[in-house]
Amino acid sequence: MTQPILVLNGPNLNLLGQRQPEIYGRETLADVEAALARLAAELGLAVLCRQSNHEGELVDWIQEARRTAAGIVINPGAYSHTSVAILDALNAFEGPVLEVHISNIHKRETFRHHSFVSARADGVIAGFGTEGYLFALRRMAGLVA
Repeated sequence: MTQPILVLNGPNLNLLGQRQPEIYGRETLADVEAALARLAAELGLAVLCRQSNHEGELVDWIQEARRTAAGIVINPGAYSHTSVAILDALNAFEGPVLEVHISNIHKRETFRHHSFVSARADGVIAGFGTEGYLFALRRMAGLVA
């Protein structure tokens, strides 16, 4: 595979392992990225992991991915529920898109039940903790094969 899978994380995911561990667990984002790199090597894939608290930066990376990535795994964090801009950028991306949520957003506050990103995602994984990223990468391997 010449093009990597872009793994995008939205706001506050840089605090993974510290912020509300009863909801999001104790693994850090660095732990997740290391696990993704190990699995990617097993699957014959490359991953490029990025995180931003800024909506525009995520949009820029998605637009850039149109030329540089085979697929996108995205945990948009709170932008899931608010960002038409991220949805529009994903709609311009021609490869597969998988949406990941560490918690089960459907068991949480009502405002979290709707995700704009889901309208574009080829699949949604929610409620499996950080293992959801690995599920998504395994599925992505099949989608880009």
